[in-house]
Amino acid sequence: MPMPEFIALLAMLFAIVAFSIDGMLPALPRIAAELTPGDVNRAQLIVTAFVFGMGLGTLMAGPISDATGRKPAILGGVFLYAIGAALAAAAPSLEVLLAARALQGLGAAGPRVVTLAMVRDLHAGRQMARIVSFAMMIFTLVPAIAPSLGTIIIAGFGWRGIFGAVIVFAFAASTWLTLRQPETLPYSKRRPLRLAPLRDAFAEVMSHRAVVTATLVQTLVYGALFGTLASTQQIFAATYHRGASFPAWFAVIALTSGGASLLNATLVLRLGMRHLVLLALGTQVLVSAALTLALAQGLLPDALAFPAYLIWTTGVFVMTSLTIGNLNALALEPLGHIAGTAASLNGCIATVISVLIAAPIGLAFDGTPVPLMAATATLAGLGFLLMKTLPRQF
Repeated sequence: MPMPEFIALLAMLFAIVAFSIDGMLPALPRIAAELTPGDVNRAQLIVTAFVFGMGLGTLMAGPISDATGRKPAILGGVFLYAIGAALAAAAPSLEVLLAARALQGLGAAGPRVVTLAMVRDLHAGRQMARIVSFAMMIFTLVPAIAPSLGTIIIAGFGWRGIFGAVIVFAFAASTWLTLRQPETLPYSKRRPLRLAPLRDAFAEVMSHRAVVTATLVQTLVYGALFGTLASTQQIFAATYHRGASFPAWFAVIALTSGGASLLNATLVLRLGMRHLVLLALGTQVLVSAALTLALAQGLLPDALAFPAYLIWTTGVFVMTSLTIGNLNALALEPLGHIAGTAASLNGCIATVISVLIAAPIGLAFDGTPVPLMAATATLAGLGFLLMKTLPRQF
């Protein structure tokens, strides 16, 4: 497959997850009113339930792909994802909807994790980080349009119609993969799906200090990102009274931050992954801490409060674009021979623990963005300190 088409396919496979999260954001008020009117904050769990299921699925998606090949693992995940989406569309209660979302996330782990292993089969190190950055740059178009598209679907079919749309999107991506991308893992390099090899592979993954450090930093970044995603629609609507225009503002945020992936792809070969991650996390600590203090002490004029929040939210997405691709490459760099299993363990730890971080952050919403900003400053600070422990050659 030509490189531009390969990058576009990667972006579409990654976008299955983005569409499943960002496309749901405009539906949260309606779901809250219909299924949990007594505690509207609980509607945020629709985001974190999906991410939690995806984290659990991540643990097995890579080892399955190491045994069966990358394409069967991705396609099997898409099939499970579609079942979860269909169940969510018919859910009669919030509890059933959350269970269906977790199942949907379980299936989404296939395209999310195995796609990275597919890239690692073909590329390594800074070149892998560069390719993932280009894919993420294209991928940002989906978060940009997903809330607007979700709003249109809700207007025509109700919030349950969104689940039909994500099934169609996932089917289109899997069809493209089936028809155009050759299998990247030859039979000679496949590993049997048995407990002993899995145990040995997990032990090898956890024996690399750089891999463990990169995974922990990724966990902290995801915690900040998912906390922001879970809270952002509510902050726009309840704090700044811009719920109706939220899809447009979210598109501005996504498109503006999308340039960070191109910047990362341009700079990573020259500056290295460690330096860029440190720069992104250090900047986030300073900005988040300053805004937390200003808002908590009432030092920011009302006219500047919303623009400041808008810029800050964009900064969280920029931080993610400058870190996640690099951290994935760092975690997989020494583990090319077990890339699928390594990607699974890395993704499972980072995603599941980040949900345990993000859910309380979202539920702590008190009518202001202060709890979210304070938590982000703390998470970015911890990530910065961990990254400082890695050798400079990365």
